[in-house]
Amino acid sequence: MKQVLCIALIVLFNTFCYAQSGVPAIIPTPSSVKMQSGNFIFSANTVIRADAAEQKTVAFFTGYLLNTWKFKNSVITGNGKSVLKQSVVSITTAGSEQLPADGYKLSVTPAAITLVGKDAGLFYGIQTLIQLFPVNVQGTAVLPCLTIEDSPRFAYRGLMLDVSRHFFTIEQIKDLLDLMAHYKLNRFHWHLTDDQGWRLEIKSYPKLTQVGAWRVPRIEFGGNTLPPQPGEKATDGGFYTQQQVKDIIRYAARRHIEVLPEIDVPGHAMAAIAAYPQLCVTQNPDIRVNPGSSFARWFPQGGFEMYIDNTLNPTNEYVYQFLDKVFTEVATLFPYKYIHIGGDECYKGFWAKDPGVQNFMQQHEIKDMHALQGYFISRLNKIIRAKGKKLIGWDEILEGDLTDDVTVMNRFGEKGAKEQIGKGLDIVLAPGSNGFYFDYAQSRSDMEPSSHGGNAPLWQSFSYDPEYPELSPEEKKHILGVEACIWTEHIATSAKLYYMLLPRMLGLAETAWSLQANKQYRQFTDDILPVHLLKFDRSGINYRVPTALETIDTTITATSYKLTAKIPFEGAKVYYTLNNRFPGEADHEYTQPVLLNIPENKKMVLKTIVVTPAGRRSVVTSTTIINKK
Repeated sequence: MKQVLCIALIVLFNTFCYAQSGVPAIIPTPSSVKMQSGNFIFSANTVIRADAAEQKTVAFFTGYLLNTWKFKNSVITGNGKSVLKQSVVSITTAGSEQLPADGYKLSVTPAAITLVGKDAGLFYGIQTLIQLFPVNVQGTAVLPCLTIEDSPRFAYRGLMLDVSRHFFTIEQIKDLLDLMAHYKLNRFHWHLTDDQGWRLEIKSYPKLTQVGAWRVPRIEFGGNTLPPQPGEKATDGGFYTQQQVKDIIRYAARRHIEVLPEIDVPGHAMAAIAAYPQLCVTQNPDIRVNPGSSFARWFPQGGFEMYIDNTLNPTNEYVYQFLDKVFTEVATLFPYKYIHIGGDECYKGFWAKDPGVQNFMQQHEIKDMHALQGYFISRLNKIIRAKGKKLIGWDEILEGDLTDDVTVMNRFGEKGAKEQIGKGLDIVLAPGSNGFYFDYAQSRSDMEPSSHGGNAPLWQSFSYDPEYPELSPEEKKHILGVEACIWTEHIATSAKLYYMLLPRMLGLAETAWSLQANKQYRQFTDDILPVHLLKFDRSGINYRVPTALETIDTTITATSYKLTAKIPFEGAKVYYTLNNRFPGEADHEYTQPVLLNIPENKKMVLKTIVVTPAGRRSVVTSTTIINKK
C-alpha cells in the first residue's frame, strides 16, 4: 500500500509539466500525438538499449539524464534478452526507412519507450522525449503513454546572430546552440562582419582582425553616439580564431545544426576598409571601425546617404583578389554548402562620384549603379562557386537584373518572395514585417528595453504562414524554410539577448517545424507556453514575462469594468493598482476576477504587473476607465 501511495504522489507531483488539456506541452507541435492510458516510470534503473551506430544521440540523452536528474542509466547495444523484464528505452534506426526526412516515431507504454529514427530525426525524437520529462526534478519521472509521429515542415529552420555590432563569446554561442537544438532549429546564421567589427580570423589578411575587430568603446548605438576621436584607442571588440570556429562547427554538428557564415559585402564593409583602405573608391586612410555612431542619413520616403565610405570598389581587381582569398579560407573552414554574402543596403554614392568607376562602366557597357552592383554579385558568385559553395544573400543581391542562379534570404516579405520564386530562385523567408526581426520591441510599451525600431510581438512569428496561398505546389518547393534575425545594435549582453529571443523563438520554432493546421495560438499561449516559461524562470534564463492583460495601454468608457487577468504560469502573481500608480508586491494581488465600479463623471486608471517566482517582471499595462456620458 505504501508503495502504491508513493507512486501516486510521484504522478501528482510530476504532472505539472503537461498542458491543462492533458496533452504534453511539446514545442514545436508534433505532426501527430495520440494519447493513451497509463504512465511510464523513468528512474535510474531504467535501461537504455540502442543501436551502436547512434552513440552520439544516446550520449546526448544520457548526458541530460545525468546533469538534470542525476541518473546514471545503463546503456547496452543490441537486443539483449536480459533486460526485457526491466523498464527499457529502445533507441533504434530499425524501421526508419519509411519515415519522412528528419522524422521520428516515439512510443511510450507502461513497460517501454521506443524511439525510431535516424540521424537528425533520432536526435529530434530525443528532444521531444526530454520535453516529456517533468519540470519538477525529484525522485523518478512520470511520462505519459502516447504515440508521436513527427517530421519538420521545412528543411531550413534558422536563427541569425549578429556578432559584429556586439561580440559574443564562444561559450555564449554554445549556450544559444543548445537552446536552438532543444526547439529543433537547425541553421545558425553567423553574421560575422559589418561596419562595427570584423569577427573572423583570415590568415591571408591579418589586419582584418588586428584592426577591423576593434573599435573605440561606446555605451550604446545612436545618433548622439560620439564617433572615434583623434588619439582614442580601439579597445572594444574581439574575434574568433579559426580554431574556435572549428570548435563551434563541431559543437553545432553534434546537435544537427549547420553553421551559415556571412561576410557582408559590398556594403557594410567599414571594418574591412578600416584595415585595408584600398578596398573602397575613396581609399581614405582615416576611416575607422564604426563604434555605433551615425554615419548615414536616412530619408523618410526611403533611401539613405552615407557620410563615410563603407562600400567595396566593384571596379578594382584588388577587391576581387581580396575576396577570393577571404572566401577560400571561409569555404575551407565552414562545411555548410552555402555562404552568405550580405549584399544589402549598398550605398552607391561614392561610386557615382568616382571618375574611374564611370570609365569602367562605359568600357563594360554597364548602364547604371544597380547594374554595377549586379556585376559585382555575379563576379563574387563565380568566386564562391569555384570553391564548391552556393551563394545566398539578402534581397538586394538581385539588383541590376541579376540572372545568376543564387539563393535569396528574403527580408522584405510576400511581394518580393513571389517575384523571386517567379524567377525560379530558392528562398529563405526572414521578413521583419512578419515578426522575424527579434531586435524589434515585443510590444509598444515604453517599458520595453531599447530596440532597433519596429514592433514584433510573439503572435507574429507564431502565426506566419510562409507558404503564401497564391503559390502553386511547385512554386512552394522553392521555399527552403524560415529564419529569424537578431541584429545587435542594442543587444550587448546575454541577458538582453535572451529577453529579445524568448518567447518569440518558440513562435519561430512552431512556424519552421509544425504544420500550419496544427498551430492554434490561443492553445499555445494558454496551455503549452506556460510550461516552458516556468522552465526558463527556474533555470535562470532571461525572457520576456507576458503581461496580465493583452492590451498594454487603452482607454474605455464604461460604468464598470471586470478585471480578468491572466497569470502566465503557476507560481507567478499579478498585482494591480487603481490610482495610476506603478504596481508592485505591496499592492492588490489578483486572485480572481474583480468587478470595478466607476463613479459618475469619474475615471479610474488600472495598472497591472506580473511578478514571477524568480522575481522577473512584466511591463506594466494601463487601462483607463471613464464613466462619462
